[in-house]
Amino acid sequence: MNQNKLIHSISKTIDKNWEQPAFTNYQKDTITYQEVAQRIQWMHLLFKELGIKKGDKIAVIGRNLNNWAVTYLGTITYGAIIVPILPDFNSSDIHHIINHSESKLLFTTENIFNKIDDSKIEKLKGIISLDDFEVFCSSCDKLKKAVTKSKEESLKKELNKDKLDYANPKNEDIAVLSYTSGTSGFSKGVMLAYESLYSNVQIGFDYIDLRPGDKVVSFLPLAHVFGCLFEFLTEFCCGCHVTFLSRVPTPQLITKAFQEVQPRLICLVPLIMEKIYKKRILPVLESRRVKLMLKIPLLEKKIYKKIRNSLIETFGGNFIEVIIGGAALNKEVEDFLMKIEFPFTIGYGMTECGPLISYSPNTSFRSHSCGKIVDRMQVRIKSDDPFTIVGEIQVKGSNVMKGYYKNPEATKEVLSKDAWLGTGDLGIIDKDNNIYIKGRSKNMLLGSSGQNIYPEEIEASLNNMPFIQESIITDDKDHKLIALIYPDYEACDAEGLTKDEITEALNKDTQILNKSFPAYMKISRVIVFPEEFKKTPKRNIKRYLYTSLYHE
Repeated sequence: MNQNKLIHSISKTIDKNWEQPAFTNYQKDTITYQEVAQRIQWMHLLFKELGIKKGDKIAVIGRNLNNWAVTYLGTITYGAIIVPILPDFNSSDIHHIINHSESKLLFTTENIFNKIDDSKIEKLKGIISLDDFEVFCSSCDKLKKAVTKSKEESLKKELNKDKLDYANPKNEDIAVLSYTSGTSGFSKGVMLAYESLYSNVQIGFDYIDLRPGDKVVSFLPLAHVFGCLFEFLTEFCCGCHVTFLSRVPTPQLITKAFQEVQPRLICLVPLIMEKIYKKRILPVLESRRVKLMLKIPLLEKKIYKKIRNSLIETFGGNFIEVIIGGAALNKEVEDFLMKIEFPFTIGYGMTECGPLISYSPNTSFRSHSCGKIVDRMQVRIKSDDPFTIVGEIQVKGSNVMKGYYKNPEATKEVLSKDAWLGTGDLGIIDKDNNIYIKGRSKNMLLGSSGQNIYPEEIEASLNNMPFIQESIITDDKDHKLIALIYPDYEACDAEGLTKDEITEALNKDTQILNKSFPAYMKISRVIVFPEEFKKTPKRNIKRYLYTSLYHE
């Protein structure tokens, strides 16, 4: 039987880095690779005691923590399937994902446990704390006994770093079930195989100079593949020391952690870089004195060098590059970073590719591209001339998902019979296979901390409200959500509402709706449209006519 490459990499890095630090909860406890192995051994004994089989699902919800990472590793090395769930989801979303995935066990933190009604979860054997791996639910006697017994057995059982007893599933077996959304009408559990994860990790091995002992700060949501693969899994397989920020990652907290930890690699969503540029760099560039100095060639170089050095220090001063992904970077910001020769690159990916589609190291990154198609992947543009005429970006290869869990219709929409994945994004390529995204036919928005926001999800709830005919959710230049609403004027007339009263009613309704959504999905303002939105012949709203109006 062929060796599972990812499992082999995990066991190999534990063996090589046995006594070295693996994970740290920021400003709290640290565990070594040996302690990670001990916790994995306990978890395997627990799964066996509970009758969990290879291929069963294990859910995990929580902010970035040592034990979140241990749960992920313990699950996939057992041959079970990990189901990471975003901690910002509300109770009904969490219940739905656990039920839809048929998860057998849930690992979570206390604040999220308080949002869960276990009577609404069908097949769960119980809930375990990510803080100390103790049982949460008071009535789960069988689970409590299993936890106690497995911990006792783990203490007695010899742990040999040269002979770690891990599963050897096929490389094409499913390792992760990653939900791109919460509610039932939009659930898409992306099935990612071990080979997809390993292919992404191998990019790190081949192109990113990470060495044992290197430090990294993990603050992007681990429930998303970008943060999971490139702030945790790749680094772990390289023998790095990962520090997890378990609190809400504000720009102030992130930069403070960078300066303390001095990470070797940094992953960012564009919003963070754009905020730093807008608040720290732009005021300097727009000052009268600096404007005059920039007109003198020798002084211009000195000013740009000083800004570059200051920006490098902001990020800890020890990194090889900053990888920006998750959404498009503002072109003004990108051009400035290129001008000052800041070591950054822009990657392109999606959950369905676990995540990487394209990436180039900063030394070979081409401006306004998002890198080259990565190894073990192919790209084609659905147009008459892929070099000059924009078309849908389609990809094929090791990174691509196996499909959407229990959703063959949605799978068929994006995966062709010969395994080409339609990304829904529009672009062109050059002769070196660099990808240039020119537009997004998909409607996904990006939250301030890298959360995926699916407008249709909010729109479906809005359109069910009494005075709303149809709506569009978009965002402004600050990534705040705006609801564009065409009211149900017939219903408004029946109630005798004036123009001002209609606006007031819609604002009240959206405030009520906001209470059911996580903070990053809340609507910040409402704009009322007097006419129906323009439609295609199929009666789909021409979103592109409206979504770019509020980015000026």
